[in-house]
Amino acid sequence: MSHDMSDMLCFYNEKVVNMICDKYGISSMNALRRFLFSETYQMLCNPNLEMWDFGPLGIFDMWESEQVTGNPRNSLYIRRD
Repeated sequence: MSHDMSDMLCFYNEKVVNMICDKYGISSMNALRRFLFSETYQMLCNPNLEMWDFGPLGIFDMWESEQVTGNPRNSLYIRRD
């Protein structure tokens, strides 16, 4: 993994985990664990998908869609409905 990719993942980890903690009132460790083991995070780690174009709010929405529907691709950021 490149240094740039590692920096980008650290940035998203911090931002998305903070959003999860704020919205759901769970600990940062629990939020981090839930994010890191999600399909959304696996997609974020794939440089071919260029997920960083969505920004932290978009990634959070994908993670939330995954939690509700089981699929991050149901997010409005991907579907663009």
